[in-house]
Amino acid sequence: MKNLLGSSVKDLENVALDYGQAAFRGRQIYNWIYNYRNKKKNIDQIEVLPLDFRKKLKDDGYKVSELSIQERNLANDGTLKLLLSTEDNESIECVGIPTEKRLTACLSSQVGCPMDCKFCATGKEGLKRSLKASEILDQILFIENEMNRKVTNIVFMGMGEPLLNIDELLVSIRSINEDFQISQRKITVSTVAVPKMINKLSEKSFLVLGNCQFTLAISLHASNQKIRETIIPSAKNYEIENIIEDCKRYVRDTGRRVSFEYLMLSGVNDKLEHANELSNLLKGFQCHVNLIQYNKIDEVEFQRASQKNLQSFQSRLSNNGIAVSLRKSRGLDKNAACGQLRQNATKK
Repeated sequence: MKNLLGSSVKDLENVALDYGQAAFRGRQIYNWIYNYRNKKKNIDQIEVLPLDFRKKLKDDGYKVSELSIQERNLANDGTLKLLLSTEDNESIECVGIPTEKRLTACLSSQVGCPMDCKFCATGKEGLKRSLKASEILDQILFIENEMNRKVTNIVFMGMGEPLLNIDELLVSIRSINEDFQISQRKITVSTVAVPKMINKLSEKSFLVLGNCQFTLAISLHASNQKIRETIIPSAKNYEIENIIEDCKRYVRDTGRRVSFEYLMLSGVNDKLEHANELSNLLKGFQCHVNLIQYNKIDEVEFQRASQKNLQSFQSRLSNNGIAVSLRKSRGLDKNAACGQLRQNATKK
């Protein structure tokens, strides 16, 4: 099977020429694929193409979409969470998060996840497989089609560990940038941190993309190694101090600041002593901390940090000279935590 999604305009011109068509037919396919108003997903529905050309493409196994919608969940705040089925009957999640001026797509990079973070529903069933670039990109089209808006921002914060699917990740970022016309600076790649992969990400980005302008977000969630290992089992393979050193090198190599995601868990990592420890860990280089309110899942006993602790923690970081912001939770009334929608569907 040959998926045209993720193909550049030059790629599609070559497809047209291979079938004895004029190059502009390839451009017509390109414009059809990346038009968010176009809700048709089949090759034989590209009505601007000659019927015989469409038939030949379809007969030869060309496709645009391999995914289908299994379930839609629309929250009261407008956040849309989609459960999508793959051709091998796996399920993945993606989320559309709207504001007045932007629509952020939260994308999955794998089916499941091998990292088994204790606060996350995705890792409870382990890793099934990594997604192809076309499957990653198709999530954007489904969000745009369902919400009838152009996606403006991308976050790889859905199911999976992006750096364990780095080649398909970078292919999809190229297409997001060039074909979907979304600036790299509006793309965020979130990782729990995998040994040697932060350096590999910057190196491969320059090779594949020509530069490295997207934001790297580290799911840190702890101020020291001991706490991190209790909530992220894979942390035992990657000391927190080594993560910070690799992030400093990333900043030097790319000129881009690093963001650190910090999930506030009551009684675990939300005390002022943790804020001071985190400040000492991060001081002295270009970075930013996103404090995140916890979306509870049934399988674990973690609780949200109180509003008082959250505000005190934020103030202490700020007073210690650390750039910090609070990321508000969205979609709380509709299986907001990553992996919940897929997990609930599996139980049915």
